[in-house]
Amino acid sequence: MDHTLIDPETNMLIDGKLVEAQTGKTFENVNPATEEVLGRVADASAGDMQRAITAARRAFDETDWATNRALRKHCLEQLQEALEDEQEQLREQLILEVGCPRMLTNGPQLAAPLGDALRYPSKMIDEFEWETRLPDAADFRGGRNARLVVKEPVGVVGAITPWNFPFEVTLAKLGQALATGNTVVLKPAPDTPWNATFIGRLVAQRTDFPAGVLNVVTSSDHLVGEELTISPLVDLISFTGSTAVGKRIMEKGAATMKRLFLELGGKSAAIVLEDADFDSALMVGLAVCAHAGQGCAIPTRMLLPRSRYAEGVERLKGYLSMVPHGDPQRDDVMMGPLISEKQRSRVLGYIESGVREGATLALGGGRPQDQPKGFFVEPTMFTDVDNSMTIAQEEIFGPVLVVIPFEDDDDAVRIANESSYGLSGAVSSGSLERALSVARRVRAGTMGVNGGVWYGADVPFGGFKDSGIGRQNGIAGFDQYLEVKSIAWPSS
Repeated sequence: MDHTLIDPETNMLIDGKLVEAQTGKTFENVNPATEEVLGRVADASAGDMQRAITAARRAFDETDWATNRALRKHCLEQLQEALEDEQEQLREQLILEVGCPRMLTNGPQLAAPLGDALRYPSKMIDEFEWETRLPDAADFRGGRNARLVVKEPVGVVGAITPWNFPFEVTLAKLGQALATGNTVVLKPAPDTPWNATFIGRLVAQRTDFPAGVLNVVTSSDHLVGEELTISPLVDLISFTGSTAVGKRIMEKGAATMKRLFLELGGKSAAIVLEDADFDSALMVGLAVCAHAGQGCAIPTRMLLPRSRYAEGVERLKGYLSMVPHGDPQRDDVMMGPLISEKQRSRVLGYIESGVREGATLALGGGRPQDQPKGFFVEPTMFTDVDNSMTIAQEEIFGPVLVVIPFEDDDDAVRIANESSYGLSGAVSSGSLERALSVARRVRAGTMGVNGGVWYGADVPFGGFKDSGIGRQNGIAGFDQYLEVKSIAWPSS
């Protein structure tokens, strides 16, 4: 589909209405594969954000959204139906504004979240244990009490989403925050605003969401999003993005005691033990090329046993050299562009640092000659990498794989854990028992063993250490958006 045929939403959703910015300003949405301007979208000011926050506060305080579970389920089911009806429109918009390959829209960019990101929390509205009656118990005065534990929504949620998997992350946040009875102000990344404004259109035109329950505010100014963090009317910030921004949110939110869910960066290690089937185990190295490596949970450190290091390196080099990359519109392309010129320069800078610090550039390292337009970087691999190097410690967020040797299982675990991050990882072995033993020792929020896939709306996702606070999805994610209240009264 040519981009002239898509029908993006250029307005924001504030208090139930699709509106322009108060100033009338707009900003450009750029196609990272062509560097062409796709169109424009409303450029909100701090005043626009305050309008949205006020609307969300009023909707939480003055409507029955927080207590009317049947209404919440009804509205989420309406949104699910509307998204399914418009999924081809969403597909084309995502390919154009995100630069994601078409094949990935059949997975985590569109199809996977569309499958269960709203359905799971909708189902949980009926199944979740909102109230728990504890056994009656004696108190310190000699009486007996009936006791009840109640879970209720936090209040107003500020949801700040990234540009790499924008629809997937947005739907995961909205599904759980709304199902638990919160109202939401959504601030999408300025690089990829249309998928969020399109959701806003569907909510306004095709659902019975009360005005103010969901607001979508787009802005080219990141500080407009900070209004959510400092506002006393906002109870919780749900943020997915860089660790640096996550730390700023923690700092700025302290003044108003913000509840936080932070899903941040990663430098995940894939450990391949010497008894693994290398033909299949090394395929995980290709993940660094999926969506040009722009994924927080992608294993970007490949740990190989020294006894099979040379063999593994040669196979990995062969795999990565065959990765189909280029125009994300093509059905066979696995790796498209980076999101922006700024991001490409950042990735190329990390590649330069790897060479400067003594790693061997075994593959790629530059801009592909056959892509004169677009923010592309070649599939890149470094060998002879020490885990202390910058390219092994910092999140590059590009198609760069570093290959590190280890001596034995203990050494592999040590290297994997010698990182400020702890988001995800993988282990492969000919022995499931051995692989699980190693996986349990790696300090990361998710681990894939022998090719296992942990992803799903019912699976908690989040990280240890600098990779974040809290979990999204699953029961743990549902709890993320709830407060706990304990009630007692004298029992007869």
